[in-house]
Amino acid sequence: MNNTYDELMKRRNDIMKASVGIDYNDYEQEGIAFDYEAMMRDQGYDIATIQKIQQEHMVGNTPLVELKNITKYARKYAKPGYGARIFLKDEAANLSGSFKARRAALAIHQAKKLGYKGVIAATSGNYGAAVAALAAKEGLHCIIIQEAFDSKNMAQPEILEKARKCEAFGAEVIQCSVGPELFYMFLKLLDETGYFNASLYSPYGVNGIETLGVEIASEIKEQVGKYPEAVVVTNAGGGNLTGTARGLKKAGATSTKVIGASVNLYGLHMASDYDFNRKSFTTGHTGFGIPFATYPDRSDVPRSAARPLRYMDRYVMVNQGTVFFLTEALAQLEGMERGPAGNTSLAAAFCLAQEMKEDEIIVVQETEYTGAGKHILPQLSFAKKNGIEILFGDPTKEIPGTNIIFPKDGSFIRYQEIRLEDLHKTYLKRYKDQSLSELELQYLADELRLDITQIQTLLQ
Repeated sequence: MNNTYDELMKRRNDIMKASVGIDYNDYEQEGIAFDYEAMMRDQGYDIATIQKIQQEHMVGNTPLVELKNITKYARKYAKPGYGARIFLKDEAANLSGSFKARRAALAIHQAKKLGYKGVIAATSGNYGAAVAALAAKEGLHCIIIQEAFDSKNMAQPEILEKARKCEAFGAEVIQCSVGPELFYMFLKLLDETGYFNASLYSPYGVNGIETLGVEIASEIKEQVGKYPEAVVVTNAGGGNLTGTARGLKKAGATSTKVIGASVNLYGLHMASDYDFNRKSFTTGHTGFGIPFATYPDRSDVPRSAARPLRYMDRYVMVNQGTVFFLTEALAQLEGMERGPAGNTSLAAAFCLAQEMKEDEIIVVQETEYTGAGKHILPQLSFAKKNGIEILFGDPTKEIPGTNIIFPKDGSFIRYQEIRLEDLHKTYLKRYKDQSLSELELQYLADELRLDITQIQTLLQ
C-alpha cells in the first residue's frame, strides 16, 4: 500500500483499530461524548484477573518501604507536630525495573490471547523495556521506536540507556529524530507488520496500573490501620495517575487525595529540535503532563484511557535540581539508588509532608531502576555540554533550558502549584464556541470532575 506520510495519516484510525483489537466506534456517543467507563469495563479484566496475570510474569506485590530518614529530614523544616510519614512503593522490584511492567504484562497477555506474532511500542522510556521483557517471556517479536536525537545526531544519555535495556531483552530498537518522524514510523510499522499496538494509552495500559493503587491502599491499611491521606504520582501521559487512582477507589480508599507531580520544563517545546536536548528529564515533566491532561486524545489510539483530570485532586511541579537533590538524598539517607522518574514525586512529597500532621501518611507511588545513562553525573555532564549552567541556590529561580539549580539545603525545597481551574479552561477552549447538548455537557463534567453549571461558566 501507499505508505507516504499523508496516506498513512488518512488511514490512521483503521490502522489503530486493527492493531489494538478495540473498535472505538462502539463507545462514541453524541457529538464530542464517548462512554469512557464502558470502554474500560468491556475489556474483561477485573482486579483479580490482572493480579493473576501479573504474578505469573514476576510483576506486582512490590515492597512498600517507610522512608524514616527522609521523613526525619522533612520534619526538620516543618512546624511542631507536622511532617507526615513518607512511604514509598518500590516498583524497581518489578521484572523490568519499573511500574511500567504492570501495563506491559496486560498488553502482552492481550496480544498473545488475540494471536498477534509481535508487539510494537512507541516510547523513549521505561515502558519500552517493560514491553521488551514481557514479550521475551511470552515468545513474541518486539519493536521499540524511540524519539532519541536531534538534528545533530545527539542523543540523551537516559534514552540511550533505555535502548540498551530494550536490546538486552531481544527487542529491535528503531531510533528517530525529534518531531513527526516517530508517529509516522510507528504507523508505518504497525501497517507493515500487523503487530499488536502495545499502547500506553489503551485500556490494557491503564487497567494494569490499577493493581498498584489496590496494593498501596491495602498495604498501608494493613500496616497503619487506615488508608493514606495522600498519594503522589509522577505525571506524564496520565496513565500512571489514572490507573493508580482507579485502583485506590476500587480498594476503598475513596478519601485519599491523588496528587500529580511533574518536573517544571515550562518554555521548552517537546517537539523542538533546539529544545530537545536542553532538558534533563525525558518523562514526568510538564511538556507531557499538561498537554496530555488538557487534551488526552492526542495519544496513539483514537480514545485515550489515560484521563488524569478525572482523578487528580492537586497538581504540583518541582524543578530539575530538586529532583536530582532528592535522588541523592534517597541514596544517602535510605540506601536506595533509584532513577529520576519516581524521585519527581518524592521531591514533591518531601514538601507536601511538611504541610501534613505527623500522624498522617503520604505515599510516593513508584520508583524505577537506575543505570548508566540515568545517573545524575551523566545527566549533568550532558546538560553542561549543551550549555546549561549548574548552580546551587534557590531552585524556584531555575529557568528550564538555561540552568539547573540545586537547593542549598532542604529548607530551599519548594513546589509550585498548578491550578486545576487553569487546566480545565485549557481543556475547554476548543469547545467554547460550540453548541453542546446535555449529554456532551455531562461528558465534560465527568472529564473534569465538575457539575454542568461549572462547565457552562468556564465555557463562558
